[in-house]
Amino acid sequence: MRHGVARFVTGFLALPVALYLFYVVWPFAQAAGYSLTDWGGYSDSQNFVGLDNYVRLLSDELIRKAFWHNVFFLVTVPLFTIALALFLAFLLNVGGREDRAGIRGVFGSALYKVIFFFPQVLSLVVIAVMWQQIYRTDQQGLINGLLIKIGLVDADNPIAFTADPEPFLGIPAVLWWLLLIAVWSGAGFYMVLFSAAMQSIPKDIYEAAILDGAGRFHTFFRVTLPLLRDTISVAWVYLGFIALDMYALVFVMTPSQGGPNHASEIFASVIQFNAFQKGQFGYACAIAVALAIFTILLAAVQLRITRRERIEF
Repeated sequence: MRHGVARFVTGFLALPVALYLFYVVWPFAQAAGYSLTDWGGYSDSQNFVGLDNYVRLLSDELIRKAFWHNVFFLVTVPLFTIALALFLAFLLNVGGREDRAGIRGVFGSALYKVIFFFPQVLSLVVIAVMWQQIYRTDQQGLINGLLIKIGLVDADNPIAFTADPEPFLGIPAVLWWLLLIAVWSGAGFYMVLFSAAMQSIPKDIYEAAILDGAGRFHTFFRVTLPLLRDTISVAWVYLGFIALDMYALVFVMTPSQGGPNHASEIFASVIQFNAFQKGQFGYACAIAVALAIFTILLAAVQLRITRRERIEF
């Protein structure tokens, strides 16, 4: 067995690795190759242009706008999602009253976990269509309908969620509405993730902190957060990947898939626009390769910054 273990393991890994190389690595390599050409996507004509597509990226105003929109999501989506998920997980695990059984979550925490996790069982496209009906700019929209019923909005002049919005804090308002959907749909999953991590923390630590006079606020920041640092780091990386995508929400929710007036353009929507509407697949591949490199470097830097020795109980 000892001498045959290498052949045994190789035999089982050969097929999965081959499938991964063919269906994942090879398409990436093809995209990198197409990015060096002027391929239009609908013909066999492919002229080698070198790094011209990448040089073009630096002067493309639409790319620059999409970059800052992605940066906005890159900062806000992980920040708000993790903050909300941590708050909910803390309440559902150690936020209740202390009794003879020790520290426990708020009353009905098991039911709350199911409710908060429910958006995860829905497809992101389904969520986008549902929120599209909530944001409708006529009287049939849920938000407008409620505001009209209570008299805060005139029925002839409802709130326009998809019209060219006034910036809020220097950011187009449409991005804030998309951020709300992203946080709502993702907080439940990370709440469950953080709940599982909190359950691995011995309750004796919380009880000792409370006996020493620590309140819930100090317990959260002095006990819970330090012990969940590794889990939060992983969650931040995953949410960073989601923030650099956001394509489904932008495609379904916004007019012209990136509007109005390019106010919600992101890298993914620019790639789709250049490839399928302008017929510039070579340039679109260059954008995709640049985005992939940026994502990998960002994940490596984030993991390097948050790396530390693991705490064991």
